Amino acid sequence: MIPSPQPPSIAFLSTYPPTSCGLATFTAALQGAIADERGAENGLTVVGLVDERSDGPPSRVVFEHLNGDAASVVGAIGVLNSCDVVFVQHEYGIYGGRDGAEVLDLLAGLKVPAVVTLHTVLAKPSDNQRSILQKVIALSARTIVMSATAQRRLIAGYSADPAKVRVIPHGALGSPSGSSMATGTRPVVLTWGLIGPGKGLESAIAAVAGLQDLRPLPRYIILGKTHPKVHASQGDDYHEGLATRVDARGLNDVVEFDRRYVDIAGLTEAIRAADVVVLPYESTEQVTSGVLVEAIAAGKPVVATAFPHAVELLATGAGIVVPHGDPEALGAALRTVLTNPTAAARMADEAARLGSTMHWPVVARRYHSLAAHLVARRRRELAQTAAERRPKDDDRFAKVS
Repeated sequence: MIPSPQPPSIAFLSTYPPTSCGLATFTAALQGAIADERGAENGLTVVGLVDERSDGPPSRVVFEHLNGDAASVVGAIGVLNSCDVVFVQHEYGIYGGRDGAEVLDLLAGLKVPAVVTLHTVLAKPSDNQRSILQKVIALSARTIVMSATAQRRLIAGYSADPAKVRVIPHGALGSPSGSSMATGTRPVVLTWGLIGPGKGLESAIAAVAGLQDLRPLPRYIILGKTHPKVHASQGDDYHEGLATRVDARGLNDVVEFDRRYVDIAGLTEAIRAADVVVLPYESTEQVTSGVLVEAIAAGKPVVATAFPHAVELLATGAGIVVPHGDPEALGAALRTVLTNPTAAARMADEAARLGSTMHWPVVARRYHSLAAHLVARRRRELAQTAAERRPKDDDRFAKVS
């Protein structure tokens, strides 16, 4: 529990549930964890980012900022400035304007410190993307990244001041670290998250096709609904294409699609029931993966392609990293986990060790401590400025004379 004195009031600027988005889930979890640490939700305010107005914002959302609406920018800034500090989540695609440039208008209007958490730090950004992120960093009191890789990229590629950058890991649920529920007769390989191109599911399906000789036969569960932005342009065509691929390979008794966007309880159950989590992502840029962190915190062996966050977190043995676009290597890694109990147990133990530092209460305390530090510093600076502006006795006497 966070002790007195009176904790700072905090505003959160991000997408927020019921929006189906990793940043929305992150923000709700961070807000909830800080509330738990404080023992109350008083002093915590959410400004939600939306592309269209809802019938009514969720109970915890005080104001919905409509992307691209100038009047809404003014309203959002007013709400954010009513708090002592603002936690801002940044991803190019969640703000209005080209490459999400509207985030600069929101940050420029703040009179209180902003702590910006970066969910993407591109190694090869466009000129506009680089310029926007450099301005975001300049307008923030502190910039948070979730991996050492992202920190290095930010300092080397965006000229960020190292003194302003902090590494705080992505938070993870505490409950999946309970006893394993992987007790079925068939081992379970699990991938979850919003489904769309770039997730590498084609490679994963090809990989499990090479495991049909194993007994008992493994189950590969793909849990998640189509990504909302993919659905808006393609409907469920991508999902259906994967199902057609599975059918054509004769894998209907191996690959299962669970097309739900599950709540925390459902996700907890799914993770605990898995024997191994596979992250076959195609991206070579990804410096933050909430799915990876959740899997590690749950004490599950992980098989992942060599995206930066996986290379970093799995380096001590919590899983196996394989090259991108290599289904055979992916399948061989899964075979190792599924057929070598000793190796799988070592990975699970290392995952649990790493995961203990990533549970949301631990992460929330670090964010809250940073907020308290920045607010205390700002109050000292304001008091000093006020003192310097206050007329001295000698000055008043001189004016009277």
